[in-house]
Amino acid sequence: MPPRLSWRLIQLPFSLGAVAPSATSIVIPIRTFGIRSLNPPKPSKYDVSPGLPVLQSTQAAALERKAATLPLRTGAVMIKKGMSAIYDTETGNRIPCTVLQLDRVQVVGHKRVDIHGYWAVQIGSGWKHHSNVTKAMLGHFAGQGVSPKRHVYEFRVKDESGLLPIGNIVNADWFQEGQFVDARSNTKGKGFAGVMKRHGFGGQDRSHGVSLTHRSLGSAGPSQGGGSRVYPGKKMAGNMGNEQHTEQNLEVLKVDAENGLVLVKGAVSGPRGCIVRIQDAIKKPWPKFEHATEAST
Repeated sequence: MPPRLSWRLIQLPFSLGAVAPSATSIVIPIRTFGIRSLNPPKPSKYDVSPGLPVLQSTQAAALERKAATLPLRTGAVMIKKGMSAIYDTETGNRIPCTVLQLDRVQVVGHKRVDIHGYWAVQIGSGWKHHSNVTKAMLGHFAGQGVSPKRHVYEFRVKDESGLLPIGNIVNADWFQEGQFVDARSNTKGKGFAGVMKRHGFGGQDRSHGVSLTHRSLGSAGPSQGGGSRVYPGKKMAGNMGNEQHTEQNLEVLKVDAENGLVLVKGAVSGPRGCIVRIQDAIKKPWPKFEHATEAST
């Protein structure tokens, strides 16, 4: 087939009795069609309702949206000592519990919204020799007038009323029996694990031609129809464990202020000796404390 000329280069028809149209009278056709999208955008029913607030991207607006889910008080850094059980004297039921212990928990700093963009209390736990502390952290501890801590964590609070004075000691009676807390800790590290242990795969057949690959992954991705590649997020063998996990709504069964022990119902992730951070549960009503407001003033 011979090549076609562009419509701009096609010679206009000319007759003897007619005047050739000028260049200014040529009408350029406008394209009124296009490629239709296979997945056209659909309006969301959650964004068209009347009276919805306009989402803003400022720091103040973000803090206001999180105000209902930020605890009013700081939490505490504890050490997991193991699991035990207590018996209910009324029902006689055996209740499993996790024993957590506080080790010289102290307020070592504040995070303020006008400087850092949010409200938080910096809590330190344990003790560390000054020769094993970096100069930056040693200057931070010296500026606050507290001894070097082995573990330092931050706990977000709602507003300025949740900032405890620097140097204040947090004891076990900071929590009360019957309240609910959220516990954050790192899970046990399992090392490199296969897909059956890591993701619960069923494995391959023990017959029908399968040999030496009974616990292996098998096919990792589709062929040409799926792009001839392995999709991101594919469950495969790899490092298992050693990830932060949060157990929500754990009930405080017993508080021993003299020995610095807090017993929470159920299990908490991590091995014995790991660090556990507990704070008032965000999905339960805030506990009412009289001494908490006095300490913050």
